[in-house]
Amino acid sequence: MSSNKTGSESDRRDQMIADIRRDRERQEKTYRGRALKMFPWICARCGREFSGKRVRELTVHHKDHNHDNNPPDGSNWELLCIYCHDNEHSRDEVAQWYDETTPAGAQGASHHDNKPFAILKDLLKDKKY
Repeated sequence: MSSNKTGSESDRRDQMIADIRRDRERQEKTYRGRALKMFPWICARCGREFSGKRVRELTVHHKDHNHDNNPPDGSNWELLCIYCHDNEHSRDEVAQWYDETTPAGAQGASHHDNKPFAILKDLLKDKKY
């Protein structure tokens, strides 16, 4: 009895996953198709032009990184070549990495606290010229 229940739950789960994937693919094709009709086939970053089979190298980048924000006028989209699109997203990863705070217990002062000449006056006080 438990194997029947497990099988039907598995079937329902598989169906749900298939539905979600199908909806996601339909949504992506829809806004990609609209973006390709709206914008010239030129990468918004590097300016490279695309035609024919090469159009597949153009991707739709969501400026606010929210894939559910697809306004009818396309104001949240820009067409980027696959290289510029990868670069755009890697920039965010690097920026997040630099924004991380120093882990607790780690040594090191921030660059704002560094005063390399703070004791220079004391060191030179006893010197005779």
